[in-house]
Amino acid sequence: MKSLIRSAAVASLIGVTVIASGVRAETPAPLGVLGLSASASVEVVKDVVAVTLSTSREGSDATAVQAQLKQALDAALAEAKKVARPGQVDVQTGNLSIYPRYANTTSSARPAISGWQGSVELIVEGRDIVAIGQLTGRITTMTIAGVAQRLSREASQRVEADLAAEAVAAFRAKAQNYAKLFGYAGYAVREVTLTTSDPQPGPIPRMRMQAAATSGSEALSIEPGRALVMATVNGTVQMK
Repeated sequence: MKSLIRSAAVASLIGVTVIASGVRAETPAPLGVLGLSASASVEVVKDVVAVTLSTSREGSDATAVQAQLKQALDAALAEAKKVARPGQVDVQTGNLSIYPRYANTTSSARPAISGWQGSVELIVEGRDIVAIGQLTGRITTMTIAGVAQRLSREASQRVEADLAAEAVAAFRAKAQNYAKLFGYAGYAVREVTLTTSDPQPGPIPRMRMQAAATSGSEALSIEPGRALVMATVNGTVQMK
């Protein structure tokens, strides 16, 4: 009899524990929690331009093709190094590739190499957009393959602090305004994140690049574009 009573007591205790656990699991979410987002942005002139110059050669001998590419690159490098300045006009070599060309053969015949073709690149990048544009007109052994503009990290950082302050102020103003609309006196911040955008490079119109590439003695005209820098605040507040 005592054993039965003891078993019933244990069962009752387990039942109470299960019920208590169920109550904890069903605890309702806090009331008066509001999700908000606020942002601030500004357009900034892109201050870095990158010009890719390239040339190609072909011939029956791979070594000769490589020598011709090297000669063209060395001449372009010599001209570029005359105006190179760290951060203002930076010069670096790009891709160099040499690959075979195959003669037309029947499907059953083994492909035969009929010649070789190769290309080489030179990349000029920096903040002195005028000097870079003029340099492209003095390089005669290569033509322009692409132009891109971007906003430097330094230029972005100069405006990020002000944008962050503006975005935070907008977030706080929204929180206070909506809290009052819902009948609360104020609010407390629960969680919040602050992010800033990272502008990506953008190309200038291709028609302008082609016109400059066909006129080796003329400087490339570059009109700086603008990049949008943004700061965004996302979070939740407890209205009270």
